[in-house]
Amino acid sequence: MTAARRAGVLGTPIAHSLSPVIHNAGYAAAGLTGWSYTRIECAAAELPDVVAGLGPEWAGLSVTMPGKEAALAVAAEVSPVAAAVGAANTLVRRPDGSWYADNTDVVGMVEVLTDAGVRPGATVTVLGAGGTARAAVAAAGRLGAGAVTVVARRPAAVEELRPVARAVGVEMRAAAWGDDAATHLGADVVISTVPKGVADPLADVVVWRPETVLFDALYDPWPTPLAASAEAAGCRIVSGLDLLLAQAVGQFEHFTGVTAPRAAMAEALAAARAI
Repeated sequence: MTAARRAGVLGTPIAHSLSPVIHNAGYAAAGLTGWSYTRIECAAAELPDVVAGLGPEWAGLSVTMPGKEAALAVAAEVSPVAAAVGAANTLVRRPDGSWYADNTDVVGMVEVLTDAGVRPGATVTVLGAGGTARAAVAAAGRLGAGAVTVVARRPAAVEELRPVARAVGVEMRAAAWGDDAATHLGADVVISTVPKGVADPLADVVVWRPETVLFDALYDPWPTPLAASAEAAGCRIVSGLDLLLAQAVGQFEHFTGVTAPRAAMAEALAAARAI
C-alpha cells in the first residue's frame, strides 16, 4: 500500500496535539507507507473552507475543539451517535468525494469505561456541561446507565445536554456546582470533563467509594489532584490518554479500512508522553 494518502487533525490551538504521534505510528506498524498524518490550525469558522480545499488524497480528518459542531455542517451523512451528540470528531472521505461525520469519542468512552468494569445500570455523575460532557452523557446511555447527574455552574449549559440524554434514552438530572458538589461523587462512575484546575478543590473534600470508577478527561498534568485522591482511595482510574488512544483507533480504522495496530499506537503515545 504505497499510494499517497493523507489525514490530519483540525483545531486551534493544535500544536500540542498527540494525534500525529498515534496515527503515524499506526501507519508504520500497519505497513501503510504512503500514509501521513499532520496538524492543521483551524478555527471553527474556517473549517468549511479548509475542508473544501482538500484534495482527493485526503482520506480523513480528526476534529478537535472548537470545530466539532462545524464538522457536522460539511458532512453529507452523519452517524446516529454524532447526530445525538450534536458534534463530530471524525470526518471520513467517501468514494464520491463527500464526507461522512462520526463521533469516536463516544465509542472510545464506552470502550474504556467497559474495560474498567462499568456495567449496565450504573449511576453516573458528569462534572461539567461542555462538549466533552455531551459525549459523556451519550456514552452513559450506550452503557445502559441507570441515571446521569450533571454537575455544572451554568444551568443553561446543563439544559443543552437534555436533547442528548433523550436521544440515547437515559434519565438526566441537574445539580448546581456549589459547596456540596463533592456529594455527587458517590456514583458508580464519575466523569470529569472540566478544564484543568476546576475540579482540584473537590479532591480535598470528597469521600470516595472504592467501587467508583473515575474517568478524568484531562491528561496533562497527570495525575490530576482529583485522580490522585480517587486512586489513593482504591478507585479504578481512566485518563484522558486512554480515551485519546481509543478514539484514535476508531478513526484509524475509519480512514484506512485496516485493523488498527493498537499496541504500536499505545507504545508511541506512551513514549511521547515520557519525553
